[in-house]
Amino acid sequence: MMQPAVSMSFRLTPLMVILAGLLAWVPPAGFAGGGPENLFLVVNRNSADSLTIANHYIKLRQIHPGNVLTLPWDPEAQTTDVDTFRQKILIPVLAAIEKRRLVRQIDYIIYSSDFPWAVNLAADAKRFTAAVHKAAERQSGDRPMAKSFWPKHSAKVGSINGLTYLYQPVLAGSPAYVHLQANYYMRLPRAEQREAPTLAFSSVRHFGPRGELRDDDEGRQYMLSMMLGVTAGRGNSLDEVLGYLRRSVDADGTHPRGTIYFMQNMNVRSKVRAAGFAEAVKELKALGVAAEVLEGTLPMNKHDVQGAMIGAAAFNWKLSGSTILPGAICEHFTSFGGVMRSRAGQTPLSALLRYGAAGASGTVAEPYALHPKFPRATIHVHYARGCSLAEAFYQSVHGPYQLLIVGDPLCRPWANIPQGSVEGVENGESVTGTLKIKPSASVPGGGNVERFELFVDGLLTAGCPAGRTLKLDTTRLADGYHELRIVAIEAGLIQSRGRRIVAVSTANHGREIDVSVAPSESVYSGRSIHIAAKSPGSIAIAVIHNSRLLNRINGSSGRLEINSGALGSGPVILRVVALGKGGPEDYVWAKPIELTVEH
Repeated sequence: MMQPAVSMSFRLTPLMVILAGLLAWVPPAGFAGGGPENLFLVVNRNSADSLTIANHYIKLRQIHPGNVLTLPWDPEAQTTDVDTFRQKILIPVLAAIEKRRLVRQIDYIIYSSDFPWAVNLAADAKRFTAAVHKAAERQSGDRPMAKSFWPKHSAKVGSINGLTYLYQPVLAGSPAYVHLQANYYMRLPRAEQREAPTLAFSSVRHFGPRGELRDDDEGRQYMLSMMLGVTAGRGNSLDEVLGYLRRSVDADGTHPRGTIYFMQNMNVRSKVRAAGFAEAVKELKALGVAAEVLEGTLPMNKHDVQGAMIGAAAFNWKLSGSTILPGAICEHFTSFGGVMRSRAGQTPLSALLRYGAAGASGTVAEPYALHPKFPRATIHVHYARGCSLAEAFYQSVHGPYQLLIVGDPLCRPWANIPQGSVEGVENGESVTGTLKIKPSASVPGGGNVERFELFVDGLLTAGCPAGRTLKLDTTRLADGYHELRIVAIEAGLIQSRGRRIVAVSTANHGREIDVSVAPSESVYSGRSIHIAAKSPGSIAIAVIHNSRLLNRINGSSGRLEINSGALGSGPVILRVVALGKGGPEDYVWAKPIELTVEH
């Protein structure tokens, strides 16, 4: 174990100082709940699988292209070191969020596929040991015997999503991220959390060491993080990933009638978590959700598996004869469930996703059977109360730095999703001047809507309490196509979200653009997409895919080609914008080009 005298505090790096200042803004009503507007998707531009999964997920979850970042990464590099992870992945992602003015609204940093699922932390361990030696030498004049001050219970390997979630100490190079109590968002039945036993996540919230919400800057902040899929090594096939993502979307708000099974046996992997099973079953039944504790390794011949907590090194789900229902969280406690390289030992988490789970997890290095590194049984209670899958996971694990979590972070089978409408603007309408938008919504089950938020082209622009009016001055927008999202937020701790998406065309500045595309509906991967565009008075015309510039025309008109092989397969959205001399307000946006790239 780490020596008691060693401090677990950490320094803020310059980037963290910038982000801390931006994150300090907390809306009075509490900015939480989570939806596609709050998700930042990171895609590997060098991987066809990563691009394809992202294309489908963007369509399935209605993610705005401005919430997508493409980064270059070698798809063969399934693991990396911590310095490379910081410099090539984590810092560019956080910097992009800040540059795009998304800091106040992003709660999820989600990776598509073909990013490193494991990160070697040896360099941090070496630096930390050297710092401790240096401090001891300053204090006493004696240099300690050469030894590592890295905790013995903490393998020097972390998961990509665990280290992203714990971004503050990771950026600072502090060993605080390997602490078994590093996650203050973890919910426990203690006095400090009595008012928020289950809590919608928000990246702008500050959490104290006992899970309490703090009003100062001393608490910790996090970013929910997962991978959509692992398609390398012993992960899932591309079709399997797309299949469980589709099933997860269909499960939203269905209040499923399946059963959650807690598997109990004499294996230490089961015994470590078994103490929490009975209480979880009791709480789930109080919520009207069926739950059982069963003896054995897997639920056998059960066709209603809405969730499963398993403790076994190896299993064969197919031989169980059981059926996993859409939206289910299924995971198992074992050493190498998150080790995704080929021919690794034990059953990987991908086996549960293959048979239909919405989310699964496993550690990427030996966890030493320590309970804080795995989800508690309460994961299913948080989920059944209406939380998203990512919220449920992170509210139930104390020390997540080794835990690889894969699946659909936004899946929410038990959420009470607001259903609403808007007055004052219609889909496809051409608008000028100031819009006055009157939103209304109801919540299934008799709940209430607390407030509404307006997102314009993916950016949070305005908000109002229920019953009030949203205003939008369209003269501050460029001419042309814009997407308006009116999001209704449920009152209460869960803050489930529902949305109406309205497309409008603004016409305040006399700017025009005309675009044609061939082929117009579908194209085989590797074939060219031909685009012709004309916009009088423009200095250039750009074609963008998920915020990545693909090609441009210099001048006010011309033709260009896009290689569809660089886009991935599936549903693709291309945006064409003409650049004016006067800056962004002098641009003009064409209606997005939607087509399918066939593999």
